[in-house]
Amino acid sequence: MDIFEEVVRMRRAGQRGALATIVHTNGSIPSFESSRMLVREDGGIVGTIGGGCVEADVWAAAREVMEREAPRKMIFNLNHEASFDNGLICGGTLEVFVEPILPQPVAYLFGGGHVSMAVAKAANAAGFAIVVIDDREQFANRDRFPMAEQVFINFEGAFAQIRPNSSSYLIIVTRGHKEDMRVLSWAVRTEARYVGMIGSRRKVLSTYKALEADGYRPEEFERVFAPMGVDIGALSPEEIAVSITAELIAVRRNAESVAHKKLNRERQHSAAAR
Repeated sequence: MDIFEEVVRMRRAGQRGALATIVHTNGSIPSFESSRMLVREDGGIVGTIGGGCVEADVWAAAREVMEREAPRKMIFNLNHEASFDNGLICGGTLEVFVEPILPQPVAYLFGGGHVSMAVAKAANAAGFAIVVIDDREQFANRDRFPMAEQVFINFEGAFAQIRPNSSSYLIIVTRGHKEDMRVLSWAVRTEARYVGMIGSRRKVLSTYKALEADGYRPEEFERVFAPMGVDIGALSPEEIAVSITAELIAVRRNAESVAHKKLNRERQHSAAAR
């Protein structure tokens, strides 16, 4: 199996992985420079960098690289140390670069209004693929969203076809409270990496309360970013789009500030519930 073909397949399927490449060698080693090993999210391997304990250590590091989504360089000195047995006692040195293989993040915009148009432009410029969903064809179309990879004009049809995963960002900006609640009730039970909803805190809490009355558990809303967006005092659709896109980037890059923000929201929600 060709490693690069597998990388393309994985990215298209929304799967993560890590690619390990020998970038420098010195002395005698059981492989050669530019040897590669691809580690899939399920632990499977394509290719090899020589086997033995080095490969086992790199496999373990690849799991960490996938989780943190950040590259790592590893240096091994194979100077007849007992720790590098199993055929790797060669007396050489090698450097291995391990980089994450990540699918393109996809921003699913539920709603085709002015804010959604502005978010589509900003998020697309930041590297997100765009999918638009609205039940009004005059709002969800290629003329308004020329960058969109897909356009749905039916919420239920979109729910049936979209399979959110760790690269999916669900952005709820529909035209009204009823539609927001409808989308949120579906979104919180998906595997999306990000679920965000626009609106005031009062609207957000009333939406949670209504869904809880329908059988949803309070903890199902703990991962929801609502009101979504970084607090920059945004007023115009373009400014709101910047604040939302900034939050998407922060989640994508595992910024510590996002975790703190979520914690504060959970505390506020708990306080409101009391």
